[in-house]
Amino acid sequence: MREKHYDAIIIGAGHNGLVTACYLAKAGWKVLVLERRYIVGGACVTEETFPGFKVSTAAYVNSLFRKEIIRDLHLEAYGLKILERNPSSFTPFPDGKYLLLGPDPALNHQQIAKFSLKDANAYPAYEAMLERMATVLEPLLTMRPPNLAKPGLRDLWTLYQAGKPFQAMGSAMSEAFEILTAPARQILDRWFESEALKATLATDAVIGAMASPTTPGTAYVLFHHVMGETNGKRGVWGYVQGGMGGITQSLAAAARDLKVEIRCKSEVARILVRDGTVQGVALANGEECYAPVIASNADAQVTFTRLLDKKQLPPEFSEAVSRISYESASLKINVALGELPDFLACPGLEPGPHHRGTIHISPDLDYIERAFDDAKYGQPSQQPILECTIPSVVDPTVAPPGKHLMSIFVQYAPYKLRGATWDDRRESVADRCFALLNEYAPNFQRSVLARQVLTPLDLEQTFNLTGGNIFQGAMTLNQLFACRPVPGFADYRTPISGLYLCGAAAHPGGGVMGAAGANAAREILRAASFRRLFPV
Repeated sequence: MREKHYDAIIIGAGHNGLVTACYLAKAGWKVLVLERRYIVGGACVTEETFPGFKVSTAAYVNSLFRKEIIRDLHLEAYGLKILERNPSSFTPFPDGKYLLLGPDPALNHQQIAKFSLKDANAYPAYEAMLERMATVLEPLLTMRPPNLAKPGLRDLWTLYQAGKPFQAMGSAMSEAFEILTAPARQILDRWFESEALKATLATDAVIGAMASPTTPGTAYVLFHHVMGETNGKRGVWGYVQGGMGGITQSLAAAARDLKVEIRCKSEVARILVRDGTVQGVALANGEECYAPVIASNADAQVTFTRLLDKKQLPPEFSEAVSRISYESASLKINVALGELPDFLACPGLEPGPHHRGTIHISPDLDYIERAFDDAKYGQPSQQPILECTIPSVVDPTVAPPGKHLMSIFVQYAPYKLRGATWDDRRESVADRCFALLNEYAPNFQRSVLARQVLTPLDLEQTFNLTGGNIFQGAMTLNQLFACRPVPGFADYRTPISGLYLCGAAAHPGGGVMGAAGANAAREILRAASFRRLFPV
């Protein structure tokens, strides 16, 4: 019979949960990870959805995953390999023109100059501005946010430390605050005149969000997506060889070598609490496992309303949790292709530079606004924004020879539909997306071998993402840093002694980053050290 007592139990084997498990195990802890699905990875997973294809079911590109985690856990030795995309972006337009962008400054200048020489000359300064912002804001990602509700000396020191880089910016400080609070369109309109360039950049500001570029706070979401790096190159996004599950499979292999026990098909039904302190967890099959520390990789709604009895939490905390916004409007389509899209703007069935990166179907900012208008009233966008990737062009291992794999991230597809259900609309919305893509690449629809459509409801049910929100809660200013998940509890702990959050519901939020998991492990170990030094 398995030993049921552990030093820590992690709920959910997504990337953050596995990171937490690894760091605790490195410190000598006996750790159990419990995963509801048949496979580790959460939303960062590779599955053989179509025979012979390695599908990144949900998350589909990587840049944000922290390099220090890769180094600390020796993930490359466990098979993790990130493949750079160059060019990284291709935007075709209805008039037959196109825009390519990537890490090559000469290519960027030549491509942008087709639409505006002024913008081509301004673009390097724009990238330099983002780099300056990164030096100020990126250190906050690994910081323990302060308790604004009841600040102690440590919290005041944290606020001071967080503020020092802003002070050092001098007159550029206003630029940093604009990035944190302003609409993305406000910034893009000031920097550029070309709709082609602005529309291409603006998609990063709204990806996964129920927001348009004119929504305050979307400038931060834009910036959030350029803070990462691939192989030491900032802002470069890449494919994970073998699919996004390469990240979580390497983490799981590292965890097992650190003696972490990982159990799949082991759904946690509730967290066991006595006298305000965690005791362990009860599984859906009736089994109970015990530990003085529980770290939940689930979002706040799942953790505090489904796994706990509301009576076990302070009323004011429960009320704050109920106010967390999970608004989202994202739909994912995975497609097996018999041949590559033959774009009117860049003809040819052979792999070309335009097939390597993200393909944007989003011709101008007003197009994005109109797409959002539909979602505001509970309808999928009549003319949706499409972000398409074809990882098989860069990584042939994810598709059979001669075949290709496409991922389509669609906006806007609101979780709550007016006058319909997603069972009614799933296929018709996918058909609309395919017809739109066919306008740009007329061979697309006939090349489709199979497809998987994941609506917001599917994302919720499959990956336990409330509202289908891929960030475990909207990335708005009132739900970031010291306010994530709620003010007073941004330091990964909860009102239940021994219970922590370790996923994207905590700071610094969503994306395949791993920072929340590493930060949570650090705070758990710090609390344990404090208890050893100062036992009650």
